[in-house]
Amino acid sequence: MAQMGQERLAYIDWLRGLACLVMFEVHCYDSWLSPAARKTTFYGWSRFGGILPAPLFLFLAGVSVALVTDKMRRKGVAASQIAASTIRRGAEIFGLALLFRVQEFALAWPWSPWTDLLRVDVLNTIGLSIVLMGLVCRLTQARAANAILAAAVALVISMATPPLWTTWRPHWLPWFIESYINGVHNLGKPQSWLFPLFPWAGFAFAGLAAGFILFSDWSLTRPAATVSLIGAAGIGIYYLSMWLDASPVHLYAVYDYWHTGPNFFLARVAILLVLVLLGYVWCRWGPGLWGFSPLIQMGQASLLVYWVHIEFVYGRFSILKKGAQTIRGASFGLLLIFVAMVLLATARTRWKRRRVALPGGVPIVPRTSGGSFGGPTHAQVAFPPKMEAYGPIFGMALSKFSVLSGFTWTFSARNCRNSAI
Repeated sequence: MAQMGQERLAYIDWLRGLACLVMFEVHCYDSWLSPAARKTTFYGWSRFGGILPAPLFLFLAGVSVALVTDKMRRKGVAASQIAASTIRRGAEIFGLALLFRVQEFALAWPWSPWTDLLRVDVLNTIGLSIVLMGLVCRLTQARAANAILAAAVALVISMATPPLWTTWRPHWLPWFIESYINGVHNLGKPQSWLFPLFPWAGFAFAGLAAGFILFSDWSLTRPAATVSLIGAAGIGIYYLSMWLDASPVHLYAVYDYWHTGPNFFLARVAILLVLVLLGYVWCRWGPGLWGFSPLIQMGQASLLVYWVHIEFVYGRFSILKKGAQTIRGASFGLLLIFVAMVLLATARTRWKRRRVALPGGVPIVPRTSGGSFGGPTHAQVAFPPKMEAYGPIFGMALSKFSVLSGFTWTFSARNCRNSAI
């Protein structure tokens, strides 16, 4: 059982690290390539990777909420308390997202417009999605019902997206509120480079549904069979999305496959499900756990590397001149960013291994070597503390917030025993 739990957590970390790596690739080429390099086939293919990072981060946020919810239920925690804890977590992440926007605005002053403070970025949507997932999980206590309900919410979000971006736009809302629905910002029409709840929150609910399946009693004893079924379902969903897209039946007055289409949403969910299988196979039977794993290291500090790399790629401290690099030059910069972020994540992980006493005498439980979690599994005890338990992109969020704002966070023993993700 201990080995099974270690593999499960390792492959989830690995998937987070994979999302970080692809995010670096997309951001580096987007920021640094010259106009001539952007006309190449290489650049076109590099942009294709942009379909993966944000959906994967959101999907894994849903998986994390499912794990935390299920773990607290096994401990006999009241449903209202579980919902309140999840909603509070989401609110904290949303607050960090606003703080991140303030930081970006301050570092870009005086060139950055004040409206950038209200931009809807991926962290904003992760925070609000966690709040919504907490509310939805409160509706029923049965694991199977939670999975079905989460899948239904994901489907509703994807199907409501096209009209909310076009014919049913809520024009009556202030633009900074409407932007959370369709990403309109202050530009008069929805922007595909933003991350509104429609459709992006749908990926979090898809992850929530998958998470309740992954951490079910049946899955605890048959993890390989479970992820195999999930991967097979992903393949089936992908072909279903292609069949629906080719269908002569059209439900929407305005249909944009690449930005708002439910069929593209299904295709991306299918890719995420297949990645769950591939990640599990890589970390159980492949080289994923052979010694040092850069992806697992980054996955354990994904918010930190997300937060830091932005400034060195897009921000004032970009390591290369933006919009002026050849493919070779930008690729070298990508390599530097990757190595630097792995080193940063490694330093952070080693620092966290030290047994540090929190206020009130509650110790931080260190991780083991090898890039994976040792010790207890999903069905056992002794989990890392709250600062390590907040999910796929925000595990470092609270400590980062403490450093940037000067606040001191205190925790009780009850709050410091949570999830291993």
